[in-house]
Amino acid sequence: MSMVLRHDVRLTVAGRTDAGVHASGQVAHTDLPPSDVPDPDALVRRLARALPGDVRITAIIPVPDEFDARFAALRRHYRYRVTDRPWSADPLRRNHVVSWPRPLDAAAMNAAAALLLGVNDFVAFCRRRDGATTIRDLQVLRWTRDPELPDELVAEVSADAFCHSMVRSLVGALFAVGEGRRPTDWPARLLTATERPSVITVAPAHGLTLTGVDYPPATDLAARSAVTRAIRG
Repeated sequence: MSMVLRHDVRLTVAGRTDAGVHASGQVAHTDLPPSDVPDPDALVRRLARALPGDVRITAIIPVPDEFDARFAALRRHYRYRVTDRPWSADPLRRNHVVSWPRPLDAAAMNAAAALLLGVNDFVAFCRRRDGATTIRDLQVLRWTRDPELPDELVAEVSADAFCHSMVRSLVGALFAVGEGRRPTDWPARLLTATERPSVITVAPAHGLTLTGVDYPPATDLAARSAVTRAIRG
């Protein structure tokens, strides 16, 4: 954007992802004078010509001054894809579907996932960052078999926010349950930990995609940002 508009542009994104994680629903905001964007669709086309092939801006829309892509967000949504078929991932889907070498029991994984929902300290599933809280509201965590691709399992994961490696650590813990190495209540028992244990395997990054970010109505944007900026105890 700086190159196309010929002045410095600072972006604020809804959230960072681990290296190797995809994003189909990332949101970012920036403050620009109206003269920079007389035609948003035309700017989308100009940026498409300037960006590398694996990055695209799909839409540009005006937002109220109170909008903040990061702090005004209500929740983020992720999707994780894995296959347990004997011959591994379809070659055409290998860049966003993880191959798992052992069969996975979706029912057992869902039973374990249900015990993790709610507001908890997910320090066991997060890589610590100085000054960052590990308390999160995990709202959705469920597994389904893709009806069109029954050998693929899809996890839908939603929370108000995620800390570093949280989704991949949750998925890794549930894999241990799904293949029968750990009991159903094992991931939930880790919520009592005061630091990250070494027994959790972080699932591969390429199976994970940030699929969307939810925001409140315009009238509630400022209030939501204020709440989110407050450090949770």
